[in-house]
Amino acid sequence: MVFVLCCGTLMPVGAQTSNQPKYTIAYSGFAPLNADIFIADADGRNPKPFLANPAEDFNASFSRDGKWIVFTSYRNGSADIYRAHPDGTGLERLTDDPSFDDQGALSPDGRTLAFISTRSGHAELWTLDLATKKVRNITNHAGGHFRPAWSPDGQWIALSSDRDSPQPRRPDGFETIQQTEIYVLRPDGSGWRQLTHTNSYAGSPSWSPDGKRILFYKASFADVISISDPRHLRATTQIAEIDVASGEEKELTHGKGEKWSPHFLSGSAVGRIGYFSGGPEGGLEFTNGEAGARGEFNSPDWSSDGRRMVYFRDVGQNWPPVMETPSKDSRFRLLRTGIFPSFSPDGERLVFTNGQAALSHNGLVEASADGSNRWLIHDNLQRNTTAPAWSPKGDWIAFGLGAAFQGFLGTGAAVSSTIALIRPDGSGLKEITQGERNDGFPSWSPDGKRVVFRTADKAGKGLRIADIESGEIKTLTAGDHTDNFPDWSPKGDWICFTSNREDQDYEIYLIRPDGTGLKRLTHLPGIDAHSTWSPDGEWIAFASGRAGFKDEMALHPHNPQSYGEITVMRADGSEITGLTDNPWEDATPRWAPLKKK
Repeated sequence: MVFVLCCGTLMPVGAQTSNQPKYTIAYSGFAPLNADIFIADADGRNPKPFLANPAEDFNASFSRDGKWIVFTSYRNGSADIYRAHPDGTGLERLTDDPSFDDQGALSPDGRTLAFISTRSGHAELWTLDLATKKVRNITNHAGGHFRPAWSPDGQWIALSSDRDSPQPRRPDGFETIQQTEIYVLRPDGSGWRQLTHTNSYAGSPSWSPDGKRILFYKASFADVISISDPRHLRATTQIAEIDVASGEEKELTHGKGEKWSPHFLSGSAVGRIGYFSGGPEGGLEFTNGEAGARGEFNSPDWSSDGRRMVYFRDVGQNWPPVMETPSKDSRFRLLRTGIFPSFSPDGERLVFTNGQAALSHNGLVEASADGSNRWLIHDNLQRNTTAPAWSPKGDWIAFGLGAAFQGFLGTGAAVSSTIALIRPDGSGLKEITQGERNDGFPSWSPDGKRVVFRTADKAGKGLRIADIESGEIKTLTAGDHTDNFPDWSPKGDWICFTSNREDQDYEIYLIRPDGTGLKRLTHLPGIDAHSTWSPDGEWIAFASGRAGFKDEMALHPHNPQSYGEITVMRADGSEITGLTDNPWEDATPRWAPLKKK
């Protein structure tokens, strides 16, 4: 039997609960499979697990007196902040809210918790009085705020924020690229002041022991783009410090390579600064030239005496996953799978791609709906596989075959892609579109006779409909804008899709299969994409970026879109409801067939 995490407990996939949801939505998520926190020596050696749990545990930090470790965990279903003693005793839940609470930091006197929360709809700085349990929104601004750090005297909080960012777009794609600067403010929200003016990227502030300087990492716009590229491009960042009083800035490192999360080390390590270096040979580094242990050391933090450190890393192994994840609405069960999942008509099987990014090389994997009995039914080493879609009769699987992402890969014959069909047993491969074109993201008509897909060819770009038997292709939409990710309604009367035809942001639209009745459903900030109909036609699920970033983008490498939550709305665009809430991208939702009563 396959077990998954559900609301902090292990349960078998498909198990009945007292409040059984009506719908199941499979989706792809870019969170760690199982993030765990470790305690180690100051150089990262001799690590030991700290409160290991099947849920995600991450972003740990020491209290000033070293008696507590504060961390974020999903062990009770939503991201909340906990603390426990370094030996694992005294576990205490500090926040209890369905919104995303993260990046907790205790004040030097241990009385107040500063943390980031989406309780207002965006990532803002909040404080919690541990004695009274009173919470307060400190920033009250729609921008994103991240990585709070208390000054040694407890009079100031430093953080990074994208509140003044122009929200530029990726030059070779459509994604929003975050820009952050370092700010300081009083714990009551007064005295707000911008310290850095890089016009690019400054993040993860950390105070010097005397409270006069703040450490941070800095990166150019081009380097942030490289860091976010799913092809694992390498980049260069530097560690810098700024004088809080004068604003004078000084770079402390040089040379190539990614450098993250700097901290002054006190005690026996006076004068040293520790940080995490990225890349295949990355690990812990120190500004005195020493090198610590190698490996993944996400969000490292050191104790005040400089003798111990905490960090988190992904210990999960089973990719692609098939695992139940918490949903903010009990009507909708969530199942995290590989990218672009699709259910068979009877709901007994799943198909999805096996890569960790749609842009990287992918094969086509079929599995039972609980994730067992997996087999690779198609893999072409020269041509990528994307966005499989099971036919209504269950006899075919349609998918994009080739390079589907022109923004990353350029133009021309090298990025050609066609719509292909394959039998569920891996036989009968055939391509139903041909020529110098880039076709992808197919969706079947309810009768199984046609597929709608997006294309870019010599005639333009937009949505096309192909007749399976005759091969005839008809234009559904065209223009200088981009239409993408079409999905045919179960009644056959509408096709939903993503478009930037009216706005710089992508929104969700409807159109009739004959090209009439175009209407816009969403008017939300951020990108809305990957829309898909519920099997009864009452709901549309999609990935939405309306809440913005919830962490520093550069700390989530190889993901050009480290934002986006699974969201549902009624077919008329009403009752918009977020189902996920985390700092990683959630995308490509697809509905399971409704169970027959």
